[in-house]
Amino acid sequence: MTSLEGLDLVALDRHLRAEGIARTGELRAELIAGGRSNLTFLVADDASKWVLRRPPLHGLTPSAHDMAREYRVVAALADTAVPVARAVTMSNDDSVLGAPFQMVEHVEGLVVRSASELAALGDEAVVSDSVDALIRVLADLHAVDPDAVGLGDFGKPAGYLERQVRRWGSQWDLVRLPDDPRDADVKRLHQALSESLPAQSRNSIVHGDYRIDNTILAAQDPTKVLAVLDWELSTLGDPLSDAALMCVYRDPMFNLILSMEAAWSSPQMPSADELANRYSVQSGQDLAHWDFYLALAYFKAAIIAAGIDFRHRQGSEADGSSSVGAAVAPAIASGLAALR
Repeated sequence: MTSLEGLDLVALDRHLRAEGIARTGELRAELIAGGRSNLTFLVADDASKWVLRRPPLHGLTPSAHDMAREYRVVAALADTAVPVARAVTMSNDDSVLGAPFQMVEHVEGLVVRSASELAALGDEAVVSDSVDALIRVLADLHAVDPDAVGLGDFGKPAGYLERQVRRWGSQWDLVRLPDDPRDADVKRLHQALSESLPAQSRNSIVHGDYRIDNTILAAQDPTKVLAVLDWELSTLGDPLSDAALMCVYRDPMFNLILSMEAAWSSPQMPSADELANRYSVQSGQDLAHWDFYLALAYFKAAIIAAGIDFRHRQGSEADGSSSVGAAVAPAIASGLAALR
């Protein structure tokens, strides 16, 4: 077994055997491309494949990279209308790999990240049907009763929007540049959001980072979603915040985050307004106070981009692009414009 940086296969093998997880032959692993925060590995033996996620090697920020939360929500959603990979094992301490980790069953299918991969799915009708399927899954997630799946204590829904504004504002202070020229506009948007908080639309499980590249589609039928991935920002909260972030990521400025022409911002995709309308129809929810939700989504996306840039400056191998920070200023400007 050849270990990779951040993944000790001998220690993992010992853990799997102790947990009674069937093993056939030696473990092998490779770092999966994509994912700009947690490290994601494809692990296999001669009979099975799994996906293992662990925090990055550098530049961790408080409250990020919570393996136990990711694992818990995936396990809880197993028997719902929301497609997820089967939960396999996790460790919430450093005893196995020197960091917490969680592992799920590998799902064979398509992860569509780039505009060229989206184009390969087919014509406009296929893409439109795929988007409908993706939005239906998000609406299904928001329709799940948290108490019914054991997630009633997964977060504190009361005061969610206020905490989101406060949390992402405090994250900025952790990842900003010294004498950051963007600081004044970030603070202005933060203040404007604090002063325009609406009543929460309702309470649901929220994914926190939903778009096509955080799902697996069926290879033979891309209008079918096989699994939703990357639950590290999931919690209980306001579903309209989830829908707004999905729409905001339609903006081509976020190509800078992925360092590619991203699938979700491709011209083949419906517009952000159309995505919002489709979500409203699928979920049966009015989009009240939508300008606030869009501004909050731009604020959150800007701070996420700043965090990726921060980890790049700290030397994280998972965050290899130096262009990500360029998305911060235009995202903040768009957030301010949404509230005018």
